[in-house]
Amino acid sequence: MNRIVGLETEYGCLTNTPAGSFIAVERVRDWIFGREEFGLIDVHHRDWDEPPGNGGFLFNGGRVYIDMGHLEYCTPECLNLVDLLKYDRAGDLLAVHALKALGLNGEVSFIRNNIDHYTGATFGCHENYLVRRSAPLTEANVLSLLTFLTLRLLYTGAGRVGTTLAAEWRGEVSRPGSDGMFQMSQRADYINNDLYEWVQFNRSIINTRDEPLGDPRKFRRLHLLHGDTSVLPATVLLKVGTTSLMLDLLEINHLPKIVLADAVKTFRTLSHEPEGPWVVRLSDGRSTDAVELLQKFFDAAWSEFHGRDTETDVLLDVWGSTLKALSFEPQALIGKVDWITKRWLLNKFLEQEKLDWDDPWLKAQDLEFHHVDVTRSLGLALNRPPPAWDLTDKTFDAAVLEPPNNTRAHARAKVMHLLREHSPPYSIDWEIIGVEGINPLNLLNPFDPNPPEIKSWFTEFSGAIKGFSAPTRPSRRDTGKN
Repeated sequence: MNRIVGLETEYGCLTNTPAGSFIAVERVRDWIFGREEFGLIDVHHRDWDEPPGNGGFLFNGGRVYIDMGHLEYCTPECLNLVDLLKYDRAGDLLAVHALKALGLNGEVSFIRNNIDHYTGATFGCHENYLVRRSAPLTEANVLSLLTFLTLRLLYTGAGRVGTTLAAEWRGEVSRPGSDGMFQMSQRADYINNDLYEWVQFNRSIINTRDEPLGDPRKFRRLHLLHGDTSVLPATVLLKVGTTSLMLDLLEINHLPKIVLADAVKTFRTLSHEPEGPWVVRLSDGRSTDAVELLQKFFDAAWSEFHGRDTETDVLLDVWGSTLKALSFEPQALIGKVDWITKRWLLNKFLEQEKLDWDDPWLKAQDLEFHHVDVTRSLGLALNRPPPAWDLTDKTFDAAVLEPPNNTRAHARAKVMHLLREHSPPYSIDWEIIGVEGINPLNLLNPFDPNPPEIKSWFTEFSGAIKGFSAPTRPSRRDTGKN
């Protein structure tokens, strides 16, 4: 890709233990960091709700922590789609390894979805895209990007059984709160703004907070929280890859100028219409087909970027065939697009068991679609990835321990191994690492796996470490904690 990208996944947790899911989540977190095999625990406050020990950074460049009771995994900074896919899956593998090691795999399950069917609560999959400060964020470009982010639902939605009574009803075709239906998106009922800064009680399609996690003179970070957590590799990569291409167009000021009359209403209405027709209203009063509008975004990306590199060409081929299938043969996308695959699977289940859409059994099957254990996941059982994105188990296993070698994650992991060896007082963040007594190491360029400052910092660290007569914190490898 032409930018750094990362995903944050909040896992749902199912358990039949009397202690409940939160204790299980804590035990998994403690196992991940207990022997310092996978990463280093935070030994300092990161925020008011992130005290010492709440989470930490991983040697694969990612991060694990507890967020409002959920186990959350963040991928490292990724520069290509294959890396994003394998590091996204690495979070699932880490959770599965922990449950097996703790003897909890028969009692506790993690699922990569966005809905608690019992309480109606939602938890997110946040997408992060580096955007250059020079990008022309005019009103026309922002509204055009908002249109794309709304319509991409047609191939990025995870699908869900039922609806949720959201905070604000915007005149959707079907009133939220009904269980007897299937919709495309897990998050649509919870999105009630197009642009907004905060994330919890006024969720928006585009989050406007400016937190670049890099050199603020050069970069900003686009933080999206309206998307679903994807299961199938093709859906993961279509979601991230096509959005990255739109940001490429934005940065050269070539986004198609297409504006919806009401992005949030369109987003929620489309989600409730899995059978179509997918007709949307534009700001000029015209109504048109949503797939035709997506085709305009595709055509612009093809015109500018086809032939740029192999990954872009693969992505464009998959995107083009996906749009064609949406218009003429959606079932061709079974095993590729989450919501279409799930809907087909649940329809087969309904026919076999002679059930209605409001039967609670369907919600259980809905959850099994998202199971992180590949031996149980109904979604991955139907997986049909394009050949270029069909990765081996060995590739995923390696991503649990090793960082990407072409981004800042490589440098951070290298420093972390040094910290594990010497155990000084430390603080770790995405773009800065601090050790007591020496200058902090600033990693302001997320594209640089070997920043020039790191050599002199290692020299300073080596001099400072001689001043420690003994480790200032106990080594968890020696305590036997698991």
